[in-house]
Order: sequence, then structure tokens, then C-alpha cells
Amino acid sequence: MKTAVLLLVVGLCVLDATSSLKICAFNVQSFGESKANNRKVMGILLKILSRCDLCLIQEVRDSKGAAIQALVKDLNRYEQSNSYSYVESERLGRKSYKEQYVYLYRNNVLTVKEHYQYPKLKGDGTNETDVFSREPFIVRFHSPTTLLKDFVLIGQHTCPRNAMKEINELYTVFKGIYQKWKTENVMILGDLNAACSYVTIKGWKANRLRSDPKFRWLIGDEQDTTVREKTHCAYDRIIVHGREIISSIVPGSAQPFNFKENFHLTEEEALEVSDHFPVEVDLKPNHRYLLRNEL
Repeated sequence: MKTAVLLLVVGLCVLDATSSLKICAFNVQSFGESKANNRKVMGILLKILSRCDLCLIQEVRDSKGAAIQALVKDLNRYEQSNSYSYVESERLGRKSYKEQYVYLYRNNVLTVKEHYQYPKLKGDGTNETDVFSREPFIVRFHSPTTLLKDFVLIGQHTCPRNAMKEINELYTVFKGIYQKWKTENVMILGDLNAACSYVTIKGWKANRLRSDPKFRWLIGDEQDTTVREKTHCAYDRIIVHGREIISSIVPGSAQPFNFKENFHLTEEEALEVSDHFPVEVDLKPNHRYLLRNEL
């Protein structure tokens, strides 16, 4: 009996350490065919992305779609114990410059229930009410391996010069998603340009995402999500809303991942990958499910 209890305790400790669900957001800075064909850069990207169960990739610039297909193919070769799929947004942008959001996820632990491209207002895209340069891409996931079974991610890459307005408008996006899918368990994540010269004290005070205490900012203002040593800015953020998702966060897990230090890269080598560090957070595992299916 004692041996069985000991094995159970050891098993639970192992699951705590290895079976939380890691959610990441990474601005890969103009990801397209050039980076996809650079073996050194791709090797570093594979090491970064294989740490994540789910990653929002931003600044996907390849109009042909070949770069993401190559990335997923290489990732499935690199990480053979898992199988990766992806869901992508439309190509977004007001003029000729276009980007896509891509959610890359392990399909052996996550399934996509629904996804929704936030609509662009009709017209020429230059009026005062059309706030977003790149409209949010929203996905609802099901996660049987975590305490929280269903959650929504709102991915956003703001335009730097309009960051304060776009961040504030994400409050409206959240309200709409709550009405649409009837869930409060929402995570807003991405390169929000939410720091340094792009924000003001006055602007923060008026910002609905900052002033509403129901939204928890997991990446603090003091963090640095930039690769360059001369900058120290928390541009990339993770914000959560909902009692269940907040209680499901692994304490202390929300942070930037400094791949430059972790992989012993020079600043020049790291900048070939991106000028941003990914940000990440872990969700607590469902021990009962994992014990039943893995031990």
C-alpha cells in the first residue's frame, strides 16, 4: 500500500513538472521564404517552438504559404513524439503590406473548436472607427489534458503608432467574443507594442484593458521582450480574463523566453531569428486525465 502511494506521489510530481500546457506568442519578424530557407535560423526556431504546446506566430509575410508549411513539416520531423497542426488568419493589412497570424499547436493535446477572423469595417480602411491595422484572429481551443478544458485566444499585433487605441479596442473585441461564444476564459496575447515610446501614463489610465481589474496582465511593465541589449521594453504581452483561466495559470510561469541566453547566441545571431523574445505561460495539468492516459 505504501509503495503504491509513493508511486502515485512521484507520478504526480513528474506530471506537475512535465505536463502543464505551455502557451506562447512569438513575433518572428517578417517570417517568409528567406527565413524558411535559412537552415541556421530554422534550427533555432525549431528549438524555440518545440518548447510550446501552442504558439501564436506573428508577422508571417509569405503570400504563398510555403514558409509556414515548411516550418510545420520540419517541426514534425524534429519533435517526433508530438504532431503539429496550424490554423491561420487571412492576410491582413490596410495597404500593400500584409501579415498573417498563425496558431501552431500540438494536435495530440489540443483541438480547434472554432475560429473567427474579427471583421474589417467596410470602406477605405482609413476612417476613425476602423481602429485595427491587422484585425485580431480568435481561436477557441479544447484541452483535455489541463484543468481548464476550453479557452479562447485573441491574437493581436498592433500597429506601433496606434498601439494605445488598438489595445483599448481589444476590450470591445472581448465583449463581442463573450456574446458570441458565452465564455469568460479568454487570453489576449501578442506583440501589443505596449511599452516605451508607444504608451503614455495618461493613455494607460484611460485604457479599458488596464483599468478593468478583471483583466490580469501576466507580463509586467518591468519585463523586457526585446532582443537588442540597448532596449528594455515589454512590447509583447499576455492578458487573461476569467476566474477559471486565472486559477489555472501555473504561478511564475508567465515570462519572456530569452533564447539568446538559453541557446548561447550572440546578439547578431539572435537578431537573425527575431528582434522579439517569445512570451509564454503554462496552464495546470489535469492529473486525473494524465494518470489515466499516461502512467
